Amino acid sequence: MPTLLHMDSSLFPADTSASRAVTATFRKEWEAQHPGGTVIYRDLAADPLPHLDNLAAAAGFTPADQRTPELDAAFALRDTLASELERADVVVIGAPMYNFTIPSSLKAWLDHVIIAGRTALAEPSTVAGTPTVVVASRGGGYGPGTPRESFEFVINYLEKALAEALSLDVEFVVPELTRAKAHEEAATKAKALAARFAA
Repeated sequence: MPTLLHMDSSLFPADTSASRAVTATFRKEWEAQHPGGTVIYRDLAADPLPHLDNLAAAAGFTPADQRTPELDAAFALRDTLASELERADVVVIGAPMYNFTIPSSLKAWLDHVIIAGRTALAEPSTVAGTPTVVVASRGGGYGPGTPRESFEFVINYLEKALAEALSLDVEFVVPELTRAKAHEEAATKAKALAARFAA
């Protein structure tokens, strides 16, 4: 059965969050195309992950047969999150811009799933090529040629973390000027991408 990994990180509820509205549109279309499919859902704002600590980081660099019970326990969450990503046939991520970059909850997820020799820095990565749609919503305009272009640290960062470190096949849907309710076009694009990945 195909599996969708759906993650939201907006602090706001679905009726006021552009990123949640667009990821929900993607998911609805994907489920319509895959009625028997599985959805793994993580709401990183409602159920935040702990930040990566020294033990969990060290466990990622220690071979499984050399880990102490303490390191095994510290690695358990990282293993769960990486396994969810490895199971996914498609990933959709809501990544609103807060203070010019991604929410810290999404950064925490990335810190857990970027595991050297497994999901990253591996040939190939265990998640290489997984189609991934990132809904990078923002209240203002940060595109090329705009006065705030240099403040854009969402797409620039996620291209490196997702496409280069994890080797995912990433596409961005960018609802801009969301304070002006200008995200309907982004929802339409997300729906079209979901239908395309159904093929």
